[in-house]
Amino acid sequence: MIRTRFTEEFGVEHPIVQGGMQWVSRAPLVAAVANAGGLGFLGALTQPTPDDLRAEIARCRELTDKPFGVNLTILPAIDPPPYAEYRQAIIDSGVPVVEIAGANPVEHLEHFHAHGIKVIHKCTSVRHAVKAERLGVDAVSIDGFECAGHPGEDDIPGLVLIPAAADALSIPVIASGGFGDARGLVAALALGADGINMGTRFMATVESEIHQKVKDRLVEADERDTQLIFRQLRNTARVADNAVSREVVKCLADGAAFGEVRELVAGARGVRVYETGDLDHGIWSAGMVQGLIHSIPTCAELIGQIVREAVEIVEGRLAAMTAPSAVAAS
Repeated sequence: MIRTRFTEEFGVEHPIVQGGMQWVSRAPLVAAVANAGGLGFLGALTQPTPDDLRAEIARCRELTDKPFGVNLTILPAIDPPPYAEYRQAIIDSGVPVVEIAGANPVEHLEHFHAHGIKVIHKCTSVRHAVKAERLGVDAVSIDGFECAGHPGEDDIPGLVLIPAAADALSIPVIASGGFGDARGLVAALALGADGINMGTRFMATVESEIHQKVKDRLVEADERDTQLIFRQLRNTARVADNAVSREVVKCLADGAAFGEVRELVAGARGVRVYETGDLDHGIWSAGMVQGLIHSIPTCAELIGQIVREAVEIVEGRLAAMTAPSAVAAS
């Protein structure tokens, strides 16, 4: 058992979070994480409408009586989703915790707090994490450069970013980006974090409802098999290395405007990858941690192994390093 500020304040058994991934974070995965003692997040915008989100929350409740949350990602868009309506669906459903990613959370924070809902805000820099704390969020998930999705524009890896955030904040810090096993959990705790967030690692689990070929690719791939797209647009995203992501990188490097690659990066193409297993059909997210993924366990097996081995590392290998040697003792 590993207890931290995060487990105490958020009422979960283990300091392990399953991040809210669009098209991936659905009820069976989230409930499996919750039943295993972690904190899982449904992806709000995976659901086409707020009413669909209500139904997915209800479906998750049928599968678990443990706490789980909803991720609400707020990004610039020509025709933005009805965020206020998704927010109300979350409130009406009595979800205890929300993960907000993307834009400043201030517009939503007071609404969630008024109903006793805790808010975790995802950040990619210490300065944004400090601002989020000032706004009143309950915890911060700090994303290092290794992460899938949007790692920010500063390119700061977790080994520096996590302790820098821990030094600057008084609220719980969840370390995100590059975590997939017990060694990562122990390292994150040593760096000052109160838990870890895993996305890519949870994609390669039995309960993840993505195509088996995608899971198999995550097992086969190594840490080099990602691409950073949209660097020139200052909207960097780490995605799986495939024919489409390589083409996008090349086009933008050659001076193409976003409009020229818009069709290649369309979300409709990406979701088809997860549905059909056609790995080159579109852009899909994967982090560098895929180099540490060697199996496709159940969520219970994965979380149980991580916690068990983390305790063994702390009480065994690390403890032995600080124990007096037999020679010194004599």
